[in-house]
Amino acid sequence: LLCPCLLYGAYVFLPFDAPLLPTVSARLVYTLRCAAFATFPIILGMIVSGISRLCSSALDPFGELQREVELHRTYVSQSIHLFILYFFNMAVLATYLPQEVLKLIPLLTGLFAISRLIYWLLYAIGRSFRAFGFCMTFLPLLAMLLWNLYSMFILEPENLFA
Repeated sequence: LLCPCLLYGAYVFLPFDAPLLPTVSARLVYTLRCAAFATFPIILGMIVSGISRLCSSALDPFGELQREVELHRTYVSQSIHLFILYFFNMAVLATYLPQEVLKLIPLLTGLFAISRLIYWLLYAIGRSFRAFGFCMTFLPLLAMLLWNLYSMFILEPENLFA
């Protein structure tokens, strides 16, 4: 329930609009530029993971990792996988959204970045707390996937392979 409320509040109250994007290629470039900001939590996680590996007291670099090192490594790998799914769904979503609603692309990107940082923080606190951050990432991804499938097969089935 929190994700739709956050998106709706940001959509209504944030004072910006998407630029005029009449072609599919312009929309994909806009999505690509927005997605670059979603890599910030992943890059930050890679930096922290490298620093934690460097500062760990493990003598064998290929041995078993300490919890702190394993935590950051797991966060980075999961974030990369989710980012790939998120990016492809946002790219497809940008092609089906009307011009008035393209403001959702940067808002979804911001939601992804914030939810990954929340997931990382809650995962560091304890493994049982990470479900909130994961749901903030996964449920918008699932909603985008369902909307994309609905748009492809129900709204425009004649343009599916065009």
